[in-house]
Amino acid sequence: MSRYDKFTQNATTHERDRDTEYPVKKTDAEWREQLDPTQYQVARHAATERAFTGKYWDHWEAGRYNCVGCGTPLFQADTKFDAGCGWPSYYEPINAEVVERVVDETHGMVRVEVRCNKCGTHLGHVFPDGPDPTGERFCINSAAIDFEPQR
Repeated sequence: MSRYDKFTQNATTHERDRDTEYPVKKTDAEWREQLDPTQYQVARHAATERAFTGKYWDHWEAGRYNCVGCGTPLFQADTKFDAGCGWPSYYEPINAEVVERVVDETHGMVRVEVRCNKCGTHLGHVFPDGPDPTGERFCINSAAIDFEPQR
């Protein structure tokens, strides 16, 4: 079994409905009211912002990054690293329960999508090419997260 095959074993192939199968439920109108157009497309329709354009790809303040959809704390700033990919990258979430991993077979490839486990917001993807201690790279759209400075 390859490293990538082992990696995708931790992901579900069952895709939950973003609007009905998560604890946080909002209508499409509520999502559109809460999120700006880019956030809406990324969070609710799994769009991807262009590399090196998001507000957090080169952001290094102490604090944490929360889900733009529901405010769930997702990543601590001290787990962020420069992957050179143009998106904010982290080697682990705050804990394993805050994110959901879903096998993504779109665009002619197999990847592992990462979603907020509370509201279904599409965050980005996780890859098995990150640094120690996890070896994972959570490649996250800036439009899917908000930053909360350390107090």
